[in-house]
Amino acid sequence: MTATDAAQLTADLIRCPSVTPTEGGALVLLEKQLSAAGFDCARVDRGEVSNLFARWGDKGHAKTFGFNGHTDVVPVGDEAAWTADPFGAEIREGIMFGRGATDMKSGVAAFAAAAIDFVSNTPPEGAIILTITGDEEGDAVDGTTALLEYLDTENERMSVCLVGEPTCPNEMGEMMKIGRRGSLTAYFTFTGIQGHSAYPHRAKNPLPAMARLMDRLSSHTLDAGTDHFDASTLAVVTMDTGNPATNVIPAECRATVNIRFNDVHSGASLTDWMQKLVDEVADDSGVESGMAVKISGESFITPPGPLSDLVAAAVQAETGRTPELSTSGGTSDARFVKNHCPVVEFGLVGKTMHKVDENVPVAQIHQLKDIYSRILTEYFA
Repeated sequence: MTATDAAQLTADLIRCPSVTPTEGGALVLLEKQLSAAGFDCARVDRGEVSNLFARWGDKGHAKTFGFNGHTDVVPVGDEAAWTADPFGAEIREGIMFGRGATDMKSGVAAFAAAAIDFVSNTPPEGAIILTITGDEEGDAVDGTTALLEYLDTENERMSVCLVGEPTCPNEMGEMMKIGRRGSLTAYFTFTGIQGHSAYPHRAKNPLPAMARLMDRLSSHTLDAGTDHFDASTLAVVTMDTGNPATNVIPAECRATVNIRFNDVHSGASLTDWMQKLVDEVADDSGVESGMAVKISGESFITPPGPLSDLVAAAVQAETGRTPELSTSGGTSDARFVKNHCPVVEFGLVGKTMHKVDENVPVAQIHQLKDIYSRILTEYFA
């Protein structure tokens, strides 16, 4: 059988303009190829989001390897700043350009190609499941979460899962993810009484109170890190009133902070801590207060063991590098998969993701497919 060309599949996917939440033809293309290879496929669309489930092998098999990824991409941005068509998949000197080239149509193409060739050439005793969403770059409400709910409803089960996000900072094979920090955004509102700046005693200024709160939050050391996580971080990302006048004390001030936290904390414990500080500052200053919190994901870790050993060995065999086991970076859909089964992440070098002229060396796409193929071979050996 002719091998599935992962680079060609990457190019075909890039040419699908699947900016979140538009499907753009990407999942239609994948479903066609996977179905032709004997995968049972189902669209698991919810709301405006398109998702694809594909399984080869017996349903509910005790040895089922899963891949997870996404075909949606972030907006192009300033298209005039690109030197290549963002959806053209142009190749120059062995490098393919296009939105999603790195994040993460190449990863999806590599694991889809590896899975198709593997089941076609050496049908395993077991099953392979692919869950591919169109909502990772968006709100992530109707994407992988919908797929996992579908798995539960249909009594489908992945034994382990590999998420194909780009994980390597500079060189292919140098890093894999065995966990991720949690992410939380808090929105604060302090309300006082508007007045003339020449008569501050007749007003109640919410700005000093908000400044005190932001200082207390940002100067606090959350922790010193743990065995597998760096120290948690808190960043004040905005504080404003929308007040254009210099002779007016505004009635309201708003501020936002973002926290990336390790396994010392939970979203709930951090929310309780912030609410305590809000109440203290509001009581001292006499302003009215409000706080809203959005928890994008809790921290998690898949402890080093059989799954990380399997992936690390395949990476070392194909690249000559033993990947660092890391929990760095932002969030990914692994934060949802970890509730279903053990999960790790490994993929390409991510230096150009979300940038103008996002690109990937074609050779790296083939190398990634080889790594995924080796993982499947060893898992089912």
